[in-house]
Amino acid sequence: MTRGSKEVASFAEAVAGIEDGATIGFGGFAMPGVPFNLMQALQHTGAKHLTCVANTTGGAAQPRMPDIGHLVERGMVRKVICAFTAATRASDELPFTKYYEAGEVEAELVPQGTLAERLRAAGAGIPAFYTPTAVGTELAEGRETRVFAGREYLLEAALPLDYAFIRAHRADAAGNLRFRRSQRNFNPVMAMAARVAIVEVENAIEPTGSFDPDDIHLAGIFVHRLVVIPPAPDGIWPQLREPKR
Repeated sequence: MTRGSKEVASFAEAVAGIEDGATIGFGGFAMPGVPFNLMQALQHTGAKHLTCVANTTGGAAQPRMPDIGHLVERGMVRKVICAFTAATRASDELPFTKYYEAGEVEAELVPQGTLAERLRAAGAGIPAFYTPTAVGTELAEGRETRVFAGREYLLEAALPLDYAFIRAHRADAAGNLRFRRSQRNFNPVMAMAARVAIVEVENAIEPTGSFDPDDIHLAGIFVHRLVVIPPAPDGIWPQLREPKR
């Protein structure tokens, strides 16, 4: 690592020190934003009793990419908080499903917009908020609601993270990031909600000051570790790189 740079030399170094019981957010909304390489590296740390926060628990396609299902299969996960716990097609079966149905892992289902807002609230220092989403459903049973202007709202707590694993298209040495395509859906709010944000970057780290301030999607103050996805074969999923533009 050069002086003043947040870049680390390897994925093993990037995920070093993650403790048992940590809450980790995994960015991504479809493939471009998923931190596959960091997820693969996490599998080798031996961390246990993790709480995983993500949009989904992973996919059913073969061959499988690194996902939360792999972590569950290795006995590393205590609980999953996500918007989708089941496959989008009835014919698919996610690896996570059998462990959940066997009672080996907990699941908390959160509407997608509420999940994003719980993360955003955590990053903004807002402890809780009211939303009309899920009012009158099983998700609201036994929970606090309040009426504003004649409409009922459900109280939702912020969702702070110990770590956020995210993927960015470009980064400078200070951690300022630029995202591409759906990378901007969950990655920025997860980074802001996290105590430590760890980023896998698709292109070589650029010198601090390379980006016009108006072109920065996430400020480096929210980023703590950067690791560049190496070329194949060391890059587990280098084929998901996007050309720099």
